[in-house]
Amino acid sequence: MPAQPLGWFKEEIKSSDQMKGLKYRTVGLAADVLQEMGMSVVQLPGGEIQPALKSGLIDAAEFNNPTSDKDFGMQDVSKYYHLASFHQSQECFEIIYNKTLFDKLPEEHRAILEYASEAASADMAWKAMERYSQDLVSLKKDHGVNVFRTPDSVMQDQLKAWDIVIERISNDDEFFAKVVASQKDWAQRHGAYALNNAPDYRGAYVHYFGKL
Repeated sequence: MPAQPLGWFKEEIKSSDQMKGLKYRTVGLAADVLQEMGMSVVQLPGGEIQPALKSGLIDAAEFNNPTSDKDFGMQDVSKYYHLASFHQSQECFEIIYNKTLFDKLPEEHRAILEYASEAASADMAWKAMERYSQDLVSLKKDHGVNVFRTPDSVMQDQLKAWDIVIERISNDDEFFAKVVASQKDWAQRHGAYALNNAPDYRGAYVHYFGKL
């Protein structure tokens, strides 16, 4: 899945300083990262986010994407939505099979399951492009939501916080450290290709459709 938005706030976030002290909902490693940035993190299940923001239990929140956020009714309790964040820059889903039983299947049946998994993953990605973009338009046009891109100061402070969290956990968890090293090796190689190869899509968008 694409990167998750930074989320919903009571006002536009123009600098990282505004994040400090906010009671903010997120989960997982993102909770460690944003706490490191000075936020007061509350880990709530999805169904409790909108009521907590409405009642003032929390000041800001993220969940997942424009489609699920819209379905939860986040637009009814906040009109300030910030896209782009490193806290969950991508997500991967998995389809789990019992290996013992899988290995006993005929070769063609194993192939069917493997290709079905690949097709489901691709289908999810394609539908995300369609749904998320449509629902973002709806949030703006039908519900009066102000959509902003998260400022660079927040993004940079997230990276600094990630460095601290990764080092702390890696020192205590050998496998975690191994995974992070593997990810960085791949990111360095692929990033050099992707960032140099990709055209300036923002420039092309502005050229054809005007200012974002």
